[in-house]
Amino acid sequence: MQEQKKRALSGIQPTNTPHLGNYLGAMRNWVTLSREFDALYFIADLHSITADMNPAMLRKQTLESFVLLLAMGIEPDKSTVFVQSHVPAHCELCWLLNCYTPYGELSRMTQFKDKSKKQPENINAGLFTYPVLMAADILLYQADYVPVGIDQKQHLEIARNTAARFNGAFSETFKLPEPYTSPATAKIMSLAVPDKKMSKSDSNQNATVFVLDERDTIIRKFKRAVTDSEAQVSYREGDPNKAGINNLISIYCAFTEKTIVQTESEWQGKGYGEFKLAVGEVVADGLKDIQEKYNRLSSDKQYINDCLKTGAQKAAAIAKRTLAKAQRKVGLMAVDS
Repeated sequence: MQEQKKRALSGIQPTNTPHLGNYLGAMRNWVTLSREFDALYFIADLHSITADMNPAMLRKQTLESFVLLLAMGIEPDKSTVFVQSHVPAHCELCWLLNCYTPYGELSRMTQFKDKSKKQPENINAGLFTYPVLMAADILLYQADYVPVGIDQKQHLEIARNTAARFNGAFSETFKLPEPYTSPATAKIMSLAVPDKKMSKSDSNQNATVFVLDERDTIIRKFKRAVTDSEAQVSYREGDPNKAGINNLISIYCAFTEKTIVQTESEWQGKGYGEFKLAVGEVVADGLKDIQEKYNRLSSDKQYINDCLKTGAQKAAAIAKRTLAKAQRKVGLMAVDS
């Protein structure tokens, strides 16, 4: 008998086209995860509306993000790929979990504090209960593992705390998910301000390289990347003066699969200008197949619509069982079918 795979779940917000940090830090690893686990990947459109979003742009970016996952190699017949809002159980379980998540626990969330400062005119209830919806996302699917970065560790802790609290009150209902650590990937920094993470929302157009940027755009952005005055392609971890070149070396290594030592040896005695051009070229080459497949899939609207429906149906079938179990535990009355 074939051993049942463990389940892994992860999502991405459609707040803009994914950038190099999203791709190298998470999305590229999802293809590998899909071979090892029973994997579910979703577009977290409900989370996106905690910030001001243009409705037409949200729909466009949700579809773009979905198609990009397929273009990157996620196979919808082997993994469950869906849009969060297409499965109403996320919101239904979120309400139940809201009633078992203490206010004090939510008020300590650092992301709520950070985001409140960024959008002081729109500190909404959804922003505050964002971690509860994230807990519902995870617990609905009885996920064994959740790939998380440093920014999301608090959210996973709340999911685990909420699951434990619910299980303690009503008997075993949810699995307690474990964090999954992907193979080490260097944090990708802004090309313009290399002591800050690369960001989708950066106002400086040269700071962020998006997965769907055209080749000439990618190369131009890397040519303009901030470095230092040493003009020596060498990596010095922790040295703030070398943050720019460290970032470029990390990106080069990620796309060429060379080590830092190999890269330093290859570029010994050569200048920054030549190296920045080379980094731009390997990134553009590395993204070429994804971009071509994305364009091809985007033109097949029927196929994408079929994938959206199938993904929603597969996800809903799992979510429905968990939701019904939780509803019964808290005392909600079911209607005989």
